[in-house]
Amino acid sequence: MTTPSVRIGLIGIGNIGSAHLRWMLEHPEDGLSVAALCDIDPQKRELLHREVPGVPVFATHEEMLASGLTEAVIVAAPHKVHPLAAIHAFQAGQHVLIEKPAGVSVRSVRRMNEEAEKSGKIFAIMFNQRTNPLFARAREIVQSGQLGVPKRLVWIVTNWYRTQAYYNSGSWRATWNGEGGGVLLNQAPHNLDLWQWIFGMPKRIFAFCSFGKYHRIAVEDDVTIQAEYENGASATFITTTGETPGTNRLEISGDRGRLVLENGSLLWQRLDAPEREFCFSAKEGFFQPQVQEERFSAPEPDGHPIILQNFARAILHGEPLIAPGAEGIRSLSISNAAYLSAWTNSWADLPVDEERFEGFLTQRQEEERLSPRRTVQTEKMSEEYQTRWSVRW
Repeated sequence: MTTPSVRIGLIGIGNIGSAHLRWMLEHPEDGLSVAALCDIDPQKRELLHREVPGVPVFATHEEMLASGLTEAVIVAAPHKVHPLAAIHAFQAGQHVLIEKPAGVSVRSVRRMNEEAEKSGKIFAIMFNQRTNPLFARAREIVQSGQLGVPKRLVWIVTNWYRTQAYYNSGSWRATWNGEGGGVLLNQAPHNLDLWQWIFGMPKRIFAFCSFGKYHRIAVEDDVTIQAEYENGASATFITTTGETPGTNRLEISGDRGRLVLENGSLLWQRLDAPEREFCFSAKEGFFQPQVQEERFSAPEPDGHPIILQNFARAILHGEPLIAPGAEGIRSLSISNAAYLSAWTNSWADLPVDEERFEGFLTQRQEEERLSPRRTVQTEKMSEEYQTRWSVRW
């Protein structure tokens, strides 16, 4: 009996795209059959003709969609292309899996979400770190109320170190016209997604973004975000690509205890009484509630194939998505608001002011076009999932 499979078109065969391609070719039993490929680079197309004989290769996603060869697409093109290609795919009756981030601007992603809903097709995003058992357990504890009323989230993730050679490896890297941003758009989208997935969306943000602080780039490579919530809770998020050795420590506090995720384990410190009640009932000034500790650890799975398999099973069997594509707007809203706050030196409310953000972004893009371009090397296709795409403790 033939295993059912989904005919996939892959848009963008760069670093991550080539890794997806290799995995699908090596694991046809998991429900995704490569039916067509697309890349705007003629050299890559020539290489694909040699390396993947028999699979049609197109220069544009429009040509690929018009061919009728596919029923679903994976969008692994540059960030700003994600919404455009996804919208065209939905209009062509295709299911869609996009890479992170969902896009560059909230406005374009909102339009993509509207088109996805209208189409009725499966829509997923490659938030593969949601498959990590530590983050899933933290979410369960917080969302179920076991941590009590949320108070504070602090995430220091400064182990995204990159050298200048990394930024010189592609003309699109660390540019307003290419990536649409720096560490917030390239390295940190997974962290921003996990922040809101576990702790929820804040109501406003104040951010300090340092542009080209540690590298010869125009975009941010050092960021500190302060966020406020409707219930009075707060969040602090610190990230950079200019620090080594770095730290990855996530701490979440509620009135029933604290979670600490660091060095590949989760520490759950549970109070035997809600802190707010204890504070006003204790008879001594230095008493503290009793604490019980539970430590949780688990091997990190290879999240990319899990998301791909989940996408296939969602199409074929109706399996719930691990990372619905419509949720990509949340982490992007945080980064858009952070940029807007940094550019205006003021608080930025959520939902973000889309028109104002795009006005500032357009200004940065125009300034960049007038600036000298840095020397770059041709980006190579990795053809495998790299450890730098995993959680780094």
